[in-house]
Amino acid sequence: MKNTYFDLIEQSYYFPQEGFDLRDDFLTFQGISLKYLIEKHGTPFRFFYLPKIGDQIKKARNLFNRAIKKNNYNGKYHYCYCTKCNHFAHVIGEALKHNVNLETSSSFDIDLILNLYKENKIEKDRIIVHNGYKTDDYLRRILAMQEFGFTNSIIIFDSVKELDRLENIVKDQVVKVGLRMAINEEPQSAYYTSRLGISHSEIIEFYKTKIKDNPKFELKMLHFFVDSGIKDSLYYWGEFQKALKVYTELKKESDTLDSFNLGGGFPIRNNLGFEYNYDYMINEIVSNIKNACEAENIPEPNIYTEFGKYTVGESGAIIFKVLEQKQQNDTESWYIIDNSLMNTIPDAWSIHEKFILLPINKWKNEYKRVNIGGISCDHSDYYNSEDLNQEVLLPDYSREEKEPLYVGFFHTGAYQDSISGYGGIKHCLIPSPKHVIIDRDEKGNFFDYVYRNEQSADEMFKLLGYKKK
Repeated sequence: MKNTYFDLIEQSYYFPQEGFDLRDDFLTFQGISLKYLIEKHGTPFRFFYLPKIGDQIKKARNLFNRAIKKNNYNGKYHYCYCTKCNHFAHVIGEALKHNVNLETSSSFDIDLILNLYKENKIEKDRIIVHNGYKTDDYLRRILAMQEFGFTNSIIIFDSVKELDRLENIVKDQVVKVGLRMAINEEPQSAYYTSRLGISHSEIIEFYKTKIKDNPKFELKMLHFFVDSGIKDSLYYWGEFQKALKVYTELKKESDTLDSFNLGGGFPIRNNLGFEYNYDYMINEIVSNIKNACEAENIPEPNIYTEFGKYTVGESGAIIFKVLEQKQQNDTESWYIIDNSLMNTIPDAWSIHEKFILLPINKWKNEYKRVNIGGISCDHSDYYNSEDLNQEVLLPDYSREEKEPLYVGFFHTGAYQDSISGYGGIKHCLIPSPKHVIIDRDEKGNFFDYVYRNEQSADEMFKLLGYKKK
């Protein structure tokens, strides 16, 4: 009896499942033949399947609106996309097709917002939430943007000193502001309280003394962010209830406060056994906010979410070819791929993030435990544990087989290019892989095109100051 890779997956998970299936013994993603893409583009290559972005936005929006209706909730729901998660024009452009609001994190994001306006991608009444540490330059750019006509721009104070810096430079305008509440971190964290935000014990007094009677500011939002995301845990609900208590107390002091921002996002699928009840979590959030407001006899706030990874994470993938097998000892087998893992999925290396890893072909072969290694010279350039199995299992294959093994890391659409520095200098000068965009036309037929070919040596040498020969 053969223990094939297909047997392993079929016995371990529900398969086929959303996004993944087999066609002619090759893996498909969102109904698209990965064999076709490999034959057309070679490896390695990175791709984005743009329709998945809209699917995620519609899913969250529909669930929130359904919960609002179910709970007789009087506030509105606003979906924000975090630009820092993926800045590519084709990604943000796809999100904007679904009328999302935007969140910025630095002064350089303001240039992006203005560029989107010049390209007629957004209007001046789009809601823009400004997070991150507010340097003087960041504050000046936000104010200039507001003077230009962006009427729904909200500055979220990350510390009490940001107000003083803003007050010194604001002119004849009323600035909409929000307050970010600092949360206590999870027990396993390296520190107890987040450096981001203002202590919950200080927020009310800060508002009373610095904002309430100040004609320059109008409080609109309370912002709270849990770094580990929205999860059904005692820790999350404890911080959530603390933020709700602060909101209700603030609302009694402020007529203009009308929005509650959940900050941290929903998780995405990082293994085939992933389970998360989005419907339940959203209904609990909405009902808890309503109950807290009814108990204090105050109106329900508008609910904001800032979804970055949730919006774009499941749209991306990176495909590699296995160049060589190396048996280093009796138990450790290595598959060496045709790029660097440190360069292409850097958060797997830096913070041990896990992704869906699947072979593209050879599903009928027996499987074995392997380590995946990149072609860089760094010993840390490897991937050897999945989130669910704690080990990597892939098809075994003979060195005599003509067809190489291909593997894919899926749901890598968030942060990879920002952290690795897309198009910049790479470790060991290993180039950024080819970048492919996949979309569907009005009839539902998919098409693909190359956004950018593999980075050239000349491009890197130019950045390093070498003259072209």
